[in-house]
Amino acid sequence: MIFRSLVFAGTTAVLALLAGCSKSPTQTQLIRVSLQTDWYPQAEHGGFYNALVKGYYKEAGLDVTILPGGPNSSPTKLLMTGGADFGMDSSDHVLVADAEGLDIVAVGATMQQDPQAVMLHAEDPASRFEDLEGRTVAAVPGAIWFQYLIHKFGFKNTKEIPATFTVANFLHDPQYAQQIFVTSEPFYVQKEGQKTKVLLIKDTGYAPYRVFCCTRAYLNKNRDVVQRFVAASVRGWRDYIQDPAAANAEIAKCNPEMNKDQMEFSWKALKDGGFVYGADASGAATGKFEAQRWTDLYQILRDLNVITKDIDPRQAYTLDFTKNL
Repeated sequence: MIFRSLVFAGTTAVLALLAGCSKSPTQTQLIRVSLQTDWYPQAEHGGFYNALVKGYYKEAGLDVTILPGGPNSSPTKLLMTGGADFGMDSSDHVLVADAEGLDIVAVGATMQQDPQAVMLHAEDPASRFEDLEGRTVAAVPGAIWFQYLIHKFGFKNTKEIPATFTVANFLHDPQYAQQIFVTSEPFYVQKEGQKTKVLLIKDTGYAPYRVFCCTRAYLNKNRDVVQRFVAASVRGWRDYIQDPAAANAEIAKCNPEMNKDQMEFSWKALKDGGFVYGADASGAATGKFEAQRWTDLYQILRDLNVITKDIDPRQAYTLDFTKNL
C-alpha cells in the first residue's frame, strides 16, 4: 500500500465523488479494461490519466476505467478476486505475493525509483539513517523497508508505530519521524510554514520499482490487451513528465481535494527526482525493468525471511511488453 497523508472529510463521501470518474468514452468496438490505483486520484497516477484524456488508450482500442483506491485498498488482492484487470503496487509486494502463491505479474513500471522516505523536521539532529537508532518512526505496519533498515543498520532500540495517514502529529511534535512520499507530505508541512528534510529509502540499497501488474491468468488469456495497455500507459507516463496539464485537470475533476498547487508540487518532485524516468533524462527507460534489480530485491526479501521459501523471481515480472517501447 502506498503511504499518503491527504486528509479527507470522509472516505464514503470522497469515494462517492470519485465513482464513475476517469472512464474513457464507451464504444462497442473498444475492449473494456479497468485499472485499480493505490490511492485517491493524484499526480502520482498522472501517466495513466494522461493516457486516458489524451486518447492513447482509445487509440489502442481500449475503453479504460481508472478505479480509485484509498487507505485500505489492496490492488494486488483485488486482481485475484476479479475486481480489476490491472493494479498498481510495488515490486517487493509483487514478489511477496508470488511467494504466497497469488501468481501476480508486473508488466510495467510506473516509477523507476520509489519516492518513499522518512521525513524529519529540518532542525532534527538526525541526518542519516544510522541516526535513527533509538528513535520511533511512524510507518505502515509491517512495512518491509522498515525491516530492512533494522537489519542493515543493526538497530536495537528503533521502534515503529502505526502511520496515521496525516501530518497532524508531525506538525505538533518536533521529534516526530514518519514514512512519506517525497512527492506528497512535504507539501502539506511547508504549507503550514514548517521546513523538512527527508531520508530517501532507495538510498539505503532497498530500491523497489513502483509497478502495474495483472494476474498471470489474465496475461495468458489477454496478451494482446496487455501489450496495448502497457504501450499506451508508458506513452502516457513519458508525456506526463513533459506536460502534466491535461492529466492534472482530469485528476482535479475526479478528486476535488486535489488542488493545483499540490499537483504542481508532486509533478515537479516526480520530474526533478527522476522517479519516473530514472537516470535517463530522455525518458527511454520509462516503464522498463532491469532483471538484476528484481533478483537483488528478491535476495533481500529472502535474507530478511519476508519470503520464506525459494522462488524464481522471474515469475513475478515480464520484460515482454516494454522491451521495444
